[in-house]
Amino acid sequence: MIIQLDPTISEAAKADILSRINDLKYKVTEVNTQRAHYLVAIGKADIDLRTIGQLPGILDIHRVSDEYKLVSRKWRVRPTVLDLGDGVRIGEGSLSIMAGPCSIESEAQMEKIMQHLVDNDVRIMRGGVFKPRSSPYSFRGLGMDGLKLFHQMARARGIKIITEVMQVSQVEEMHDYVDVFQVGARNTQNFNLLDALGGVDKPVLIKRGISGTLEELLSSAEYVFSGGNEKLILCERGIRTFETASRNTLDLNAVPILKEKTHLPVIVDPSHGIGIRDYVAPMALAGVMAGADGIVYEAHEKPEEAASDGAQTLNFAESARLVRNLRRVYALRQELE
Repeated sequence: MIIQLDPTISEAAKADILSRINDLKYKVTEVNTQRAHYLVAIGKADIDLRTIGQLPGILDIHRVSDEYKLVSRKWRVRPTVLDLGDGVRIGEGSLSIMAGPCSIESEAQMEKIMQHLVDNDVRIMRGGVFKPRSSPYSFRGLGMDGLKLFHQMARARGIKIITEVMQVSQVEEMHDYVDVFQVGARNTQNFNLLDALGGVDKPVLIKRGISGTLEELLSSAEYVFSGGNEKLILCERGIRTFETASRNTLDLNAVPILKEKTHLPVIVDPSHGIGIRDYVAPMALAGVMAGADGIVYEAHEKPEEAASDGAQTLNFAESARLVRNLRRVYALRQELE
């Protein structure tokens, strides 16, 4: 069960609640987030919630049977909406479009891409400065110097940035230069990293693991939430299957299933999901119709010259057309709902 405590609760009242729960042989974990103070209690005994819920200092109490408790929609039915500031929001009620290159390569590259985003009223730019690459000889990003320049240029244009963090030691040094931390597919079960991100007051986007189940994705989000950070976004980015016709298999089944299971925003990455430029746009549109709260895709002035992932990256004309169509399809979805 999940117990939400009154922020003004006294230590004596909290001690009494903990004592009562311990008497029921339940294990209790205290969780303090940016928004509230919770007790997550796990046990096998079937209890009447009213015996606990009536105690002084308790605002709310819920029974949650899922292994993932805090990210479950069974206790928080109202969807989580994240406010990045300056009118940029991620969650139900709007369609978030996030675009940019796989890798941040140079100031000139960023200048052109940011102008493209501004021209198309796209307020969030994705781009990697630390790149996990399968080959040690591939371009691996510009590092912190690149991130600082990325941040400076984005701020001047009213653009929010999302970029990948790869290890615990990077969290603190990156903190002041990102709007959203991204946990890539290879790090979805890097629990030390997830724990560290639980201690920051910045949104965290978690991509589904290459061979990960939805339960595993939700459990990864639970790690961050239980560490104190409620600002979470889930991303379906394709999984590895036996199919070889595309880079991955974009599992759009995940979107409505996740929307039912969790109160967190759910977005789709069709670039990594299918890995073939010609098919990115139709899969992005399908993701919107499946119920996604946002789309993140790769764009570059000249994809054939991109340092990484050029085969799945849209050029500016393709990107602009996709943005227009995403908004049209989202408007249609709203009419149908």
